[in-house]
Amino acid sequence: MENIFYVTGCRFHVYDKNILFIAGTFRNNNMYDEKIIITLNGENLDVSIKEYEVNIPHTLGQDLLTKQYHLWVTLPNDWENRKMLCILQSNGKEEIIVKKISVKKLKKMSGEIPNSVDLITKKEGKTKIRGWYINTGNTVQNFECNNKSLNLKLNEVYRADVLEAYEECNEEDVVGFEAIVKPDSIKVIKIRYKSDLKESSTKVYLDEHSLFSKMDKMGQLMDKANDSFHQYGTRRTIEKIRNKLLKKDIPTYESWMKIHMPNNSELQKQKQHVFENRPKISLVVPMYKTPKKYLKEFIKSVMQQTYSNWELCLSDGSGNNSPIAGVLKEYEKKDKRIKVVYNKEPLQISRNTNAALEIATGDYIAFADHDDLLAPNAFYECVKTINKNPEVEMIYTDEDKITMDGKQHFMPHFKTDFNLDLLRSVNYICHLCVVKKSLYEKVGKLNPEFDGAQDYDFVFRCIEKTKNIVHIPKILYHWRAHKDSTAENPESKNYAFEAGRMAIAAHLKRMGIEGEVFSLEMKGSYRVKYKLKEEPLVSVIIPTKDHIDDLDKCLKSLEEINTYDNIEYIIVENNSEKEETFEYYKKIEKENSKVKIVYWKEKGFNYPSINNLGVKSSKGDYLLFLNNDTEIRNADCIEELVSQCQRKEVGAVGARLYYEDGTIQHAGVIVGVGGVAGHAFLGYDHDASGYFGRIKLLQDYSAVTAACIMVKRKVYEEVKGFDEEYAVAFNDVDLCLKIRRAGYLIVYDPYVELNHYESKSRGYEDTEEKIRRFNSEIALFQKRWKTFLKAGDPYYNPNLTLARNDFSLAEEIR
Repeated sequence: MENIFYVTGCRFHVYDKNILFIAGTFRNNNMYDEKIIITLNGENLDVSIKEYEVNIPHTLGQDLLTKQYHLWVTLPNDWENRKMLCILQSNGKEEIIVKKISVKKLKKMSGEIPNSVDLITKKEGKTKIRGWYINTGNTVQNFECNNKSLNLKLNEVYRADVLEAYEECNEEDVVGFEAIVKPDSIKVIKIRYKSDLKESSTKVYLDEHSLFSKMDKMGQLMDKANDSFHQYGTRRTIEKIRNKLLKKDIPTYESWMKIHMPNNSELQKQKQHVFENRPKISLVVPMYKTPKKYLKEFIKSVMQQTYSNWELCLSDGSGNNSPIAGVLKEYEKKDKRIKVVYNKEPLQISRNTNAALEIATGDYIAFADHDDLLAPNAFYECVKTINKNPEVEMIYTDEDKITMDGKQHFMPHFKTDFNLDLLRSVNYICHLCVVKKSLYEKVGKLNPEFDGAQDYDFVFRCIEKTKNIVHIPKILYHWRAHKDSTAENPESKNYAFEAGRMAIAAHLKRMGIEGEVFSLEMKGSYRVKYKLKEEPLVSVIIPTKDHIDDLDKCLKSLEEINTYDNIEYIIVENNSEKEETFEYYKKIEKENSKVKIVYWKEKGFNYPSINNLGVKSSKGDYLLFLNNDTEIRNADCIEELVSQCQRKEVGAVGARLYYEDGTIQHAGVIVGVGGVAGHAFLGYDHDASGYFGRIKLLQDYSAVTAACIMVKRKVYEEVKGFDEEYAVAFNDVDLCLKIRRAGYLIVYDPYVELNHYESKSRGYEDTEEKIRRFNSEIALFQKRWKTFLKAGDPYYNPNLTLARNDFSLAEEIR
């Protein structure tokens, strides 16, 4: 079963001993058609399930999980007389046991008072213990050392996070505390909790270096590992441990922000800076019954901009008796740059935004949501870009998310430069988006037909009218994560996802492109399937040396799985040594008229030369370079490649490749990784989505691997094919960069899937001669593409590391 449900928490309802709470996530982030069944001694129990968007997403393997599922299970009155509770999962085809919990364990759990110590800090001879507990009925908290009560200074701390986790609780029953311990000689404290019916205790080790502290931590880690083995299996647990160890030096976003976000001194310098060109920026914002706290925080973030030539154009679409009219009028009086349209009738988002657009007088127009925040340097960076690129008509920036209280930043989205095919897969541009007034006047207002994805439609209409698009790789927008709206049925948002699909379809129609648009399982993501205009001849060029079992598997997959007919196979023989290899050639040429054997007779190995010979012997308008150790997995592989490659703007198309164990071998190439180039998401799980879904989304890259790459013949000839100076390494990246330099796109197509048993036929770079050759090809690539490497891969954000291929944060921004 692929979409496994992982249990992340289990506890009893605070006020009802017959209700059990279970939290968990699904492997693919969504429940889809899965069913969760809870049994007690084989008897089915009543279960209610709700889906929630988590406030701060977390990772499972390499996937970002944004959703959590809460299960409330009603137990029978005599549940304590039973033996075993089972959590089962069914998808209609198979049923598995996800987790077993003994009634003995449940009894122990039901008698405990929920509590936690989550932070211990030492400063100036004082130790602070921060934690919380749930008042389950006249609960008394006592701190002890050596069985003697301690009289500690206690401060109450409001714990919104605990209140959110214990949703059934009243605010007064969630008790957050901060205890201050002064004597440095106290090493261990026991915190006891006692209520009318329950009792619990927790040991707190104040000396983290003590043997007991280390043993306690080791015990906690062993418990976690044991639970992980049962939940995720051996392989995923080992992977989690490996990732934890390997990523110990990767900066957290919090630490990264402290280093790279502008400090007060820098912001002050920005305020004093005078630009030669000082365009006015109109920020248009639709308002609808915005919570006053968020409204004030948003307006404050605009008023704190270090660039001052702006106007804030607000449209209050709340209708008559608007709860925010009074606040808005106060701000209008405070700052003449703030303008408000008060609408008598409630307005949907497009018409509401359009009302704000009507009062905009700026040279550039920016868009924002009514409860988000701008970084203080947002307008400054945009105007800096306008001064550097006077022709720019559209600007977009990076963004992150903030918690509801605005105190914690997470989920930074460091975007690619303009990426047409990624935009047709997902609205990655989003916030902050700024357009020139003249461009807005060409494309028109927001279209209410696309409400829910009105910004997506607007972006498409803009990019159809201009090529002058600039991406600012800086976090300039903070998107507030709404926990309050997450308890809603996600199906209610389907109108927005459908509006997004319609926006892409409308874009294709305006561009005269024939294709169908499909929604993906990843909500808000799409696939464009372009219509195959014809079935041109495809020449499949396969270099090979011995290893006829691999070649036979490759050819059989093309003949037995592939459904594309107009095809020829150019097998380029290079220095095979086994007699059975040549017998095999005779056999396949005799049995299959599509097969042609071509002999490369030079000494050594030169991949470009071998493939260039194959091209000379081929007739197809489309060239599919394929390693002999590959095997196609889906029937429409070649049809999909041709449908992408036939597009006039596309020069080459690559595939998603897997190792024999199912992990990712290739999902695009990042130029600059390791100083040269490397495969994105190498080693990721078969079903992983990667950074913001990029493994699974069709998009443009600077390069793809030639283990499977389709190139238009005319483009191949235009750039003079593979460069034979790269005998083994980086010849494919070099070819792709030449194709891009000629003005064509390189497309990574995740819907073309193959197994790749890499380096089987050639062997590894394990001799001194091979290593020397490899290093010389690195030097050649770095010399040839020095300017490109210095500028950076446009499809890989400079805030992301070049030390790894996992899209993690860079310690230093390039």
